[in-house]
Amino acid sequence: MKLTILQILAMASLALCADVPPAQQPAAHSFTFGGPDNSEFLLDGKPFQIIGGEIHPARVPHQYWRHRIQMAKAMGLNTIPIYVFWNDHEREEGKFDFTTDERNLGEFLKLAKEEGMWVVLRPGPYCCGEWDLGGLPWWLLRTPDIKLRCSDPRFTEPVARYFHELAKVIRPHLCENGGPILMVQLENEYGSYPRRDHAYMLWLRDLWLKEGVKGPFYTADGAGEHFLKGIVIPGVAVGLDPATKEADFTLAHKLNPNVPVMSAEAYPGWLRHWGEGDWKPTDMTGLIKFYMDTHKSFSMYVFHGGTNFGFTAGANGPSPDLTSYDYGAPLNEQGCPTPAYHGYRKQLAAYLPAGQSLPEIPAVIPTMKIAPIKLERWSGIWEQLPAPIKSPQPLCFEALGQNQGMVIYRTRLAPGDKGTLAITLHGIATTYLNGVLVKGMDIPARSEEATLEVLVEAMGHINFQGEMDADRKGILGQAKLNGVLLENWEMLCLPLSDAWAMNMPLTSSDPFRSGGIFKGTFTLDAVADTYLDMSKYKKGVLWVNGHNLGRHWSARGPQHRLYCPAPWLKTGLNTIVVLDTELTEPQTVEGMREARSGTPSVAKPSAK
Repeated sequence: MKLTILQILAMASLALCADVPPAQQPAAHSFTFGGPDNSEFLLDGKPFQIIGGEIHPARVPHQYWRHRIQMAKAMGLNTIPIYVFWNDHEREEGKFDFTTDERNLGEFLKLAKEEGMWVVLRPGPYCCGEWDLGGLPWWLLRTPDIKLRCSDPRFTEPVARYFHELAKVIRPHLCENGGPILMVQLENEYGSYPRRDHAYMLWLRDLWLKEGVKGPFYTADGAGEHFLKGIVIPGVAVGLDPATKEADFTLAHKLNPNVPVMSAEAYPGWLRHWGEGDWKPTDMTGLIKFYMDTHKSFSMYVFHGGTNFGFTAGANGPSPDLTSYDYGAPLNEQGCPTPAYHGYRKQLAAYLPAGQSLPEIPAVIPTMKIAPIKLERWSGIWEQLPAPIKSPQPLCFEALGQNQGMVIYRTRLAPGDKGTLAITLHGIATTYLNGVLVKGMDIPARSEEATLEVLVEAMGHINFQGEMDADRKGILGQAKLNGVLLENWEMLCLPLSDAWAMNMPLTSSDPFRSGGIFKGTFTLDAVADTYLDMSKYKKGVLWVNGHNLGRHWSARGPQHRLYCPAPWLKTGLNTIVVLDTELTEPQTVEGMREARSGTPSVAKPSAK
């Protein structure tokens, strides 16, 4: 028999594959529902209890991912639920990034597999998570009357595009393909959303199936009938946020029988907003005992919170979220175990089968002090203005093609009496007349024509409930003074990009006009994690070596120090840039070993 070259090559290829040891082939697994009334999770046909703790890859420097996964395993967890924030992967419409730095989702899943940990995927499209717009892209709001999280095709078409790209990344990492992903969530806490569109939820499930992601699936909602009724889907497991007693599980089984029920978010701490108190953990000892004694699946939200670097922090109504997402979690913002971590570890170890033990706790990542860094006034906000965009009426940030940062709204006022500027705005505004700061929106009398400027700073889009549709930033609609419509506006956009902050030229500036940009350098012989103390500054943004560490607002608290991970520092020369909307003179910045020193007094949060 004569063989063609192609046949010979094919046979050789098969022979080579046959020589690969079985250990090198990824072992496929099945994760299904079974047992009495299909009420149990089954891994490879055997009952499996999810003992989970949430980590968000986007909030942790990718160099530390393996460490955080190892810390979870060492505490006694077997599963890591993760949010995938859509707006972090499609920052510009139609441009996806699943490969760089903290966006390399496939790398995180690979590390979880290598460390013997399972993953529960929470891909949205809406996540909440105190993340800007709950993970939805800001550019959706460029459509004035769009309806989010429903069957509006102007929303579902971008969702379908996102799922298509995401599916390419996650399919190889499904447990059926030898990966760590056990289960995929549909949407998030839809029972708390005023607009309930059951067809939309079914569409999400069917879209995943179309993309070759067969599940199993689950939902996550509050543990009450008003959260679950009309939301649960037959054949889709029920997650409760949280489930703290047997009655919660009984109700969920009644509303959606023949599927497992788990506590999808059990809270060891809680979120914080600017102007609130410091982080306080919640003792989960009793709740963990309940879950373990009754063999109920659960996940801590969160095991490790991390940091809202850049402008990723969201807002709950009028209250913007902190840069830190420490959350009072068992693993703190820097990845160090807290007393609660050690307590839960000891508790979970007691439930291990005879002869098994937990891995050793990985070494703590070191921190360092940095001597006070001297900065100089480099420029001012008012010296870094772009060309204006002109419009008869003011336009919101999104209509201007901008997500976060600042916009200066400028117009001319005719001579007239004093009055209060009547505008609707989302963000924090400061108002100037002929360059002089005025109190609130109270405009003084003018004997001649004057220039009015309103500087609006965005502080994160709402991340929870129904106001998301309308939470565009900046001035919304018309502006009036003493009943007179103000027209002919100029808008000067300041997105506060990393390149803008690091590369701006040194300029002279008016020392009496608020809004300073301060720059300095410091030299390090070695690098380690640190917390940069911003307590001498008032409010603004901090960059180190081109990395946006997030917002600082020491004038309000409770956060006064911003976490700076070692991978973002350099041996040798480092550069720091501080934008402060209130100061005109530079202050020093010092690196500290700890996130906080005591609990400072704080003011009440202001209205949006």
